Amino acid sequence: MPSSLPGKAAEIRALLLSLIDTLPQGAALPAERELAVRWNVARMTLRRAVDELVIEELLVRRHGSGTYTTRPKVAKWLGMTGFSEDIRRRGMTPGSRTLDFRREKASRTSARRLRIPVGDPVLTFTRLRLADDLPMVVEHTTVPGSYVPGLEAEDLDGSLYEVLAARYGIELVSGTSRLEPVLPDAKTAGWLDISTTQPCLASYGISLDRRERVFEYTSAVYRGDRYAFTAELRMTPTVRARGL
Repeated sequence: MPSSLPGKAAEIRALLLSLIDTLPQGAALPAERELAVRWNVARMTLRRAVDELVIEELLVRRHGSGTYTTRPKVAKWLGMTGFSEDIRRRGMTPGSRTLDFRREKASRTSARRLRIPVGDPVLTFTRLRLADDLPMVVEHTTVPGSYVPGLEAEDLDGSLYEVLAARYGIELVSGTSRLEPVLPDAKTAGWLDISTTQPCLASYGISLDRRERVFEYTSAVYRGDRYAFTAELRMTPTVRARGL
């Protein structure tokens, strides 16, 4: 990301980036006083450079403790891209662990979401999604059982979307999703290896296949310290009334 800092602060930012590259994740930076002496710079100038890298999430300040290196958040584009594909694009290795897998009859709520009759068979499963073995997301998914006959828990260790395409010829092409900030409950926090006070992002949505069937309803909780969502925005052309 290009820097908006003026001359000397921009130089210090470059030195900080070089220093960060030599340190492991979670390592403490030397004290500001030590760095100011090492680089012969005013502490205020040093602090401005550090502030920018905190904003970029390459550094994190811990009150009363110091400044530490951190991984930048994974930026997920809002679109019809599966978790596994999204993580691979970022040079990481995706993983998945099935936490729960059930065959049930559709409740009134599930039937309404999936647009199927109440009592139809559904599969519900919960998966912990990982990137380079780090817990990232807890996903709860419900799908109509008649769309995926023979699907078992062991089929969910990788990408569900890849299984759908290869085995069932199902391709998901559209959907809707709603995002909101949440605090995780104790069980979700345990799965994600975070505290219950760590802010997270929750998403709720449906996906449709090429036949315009609602294939799945998914709710997911993303670690707020490791995930960010990105959307491309475009202006909608407006029609100007005649005579105005």
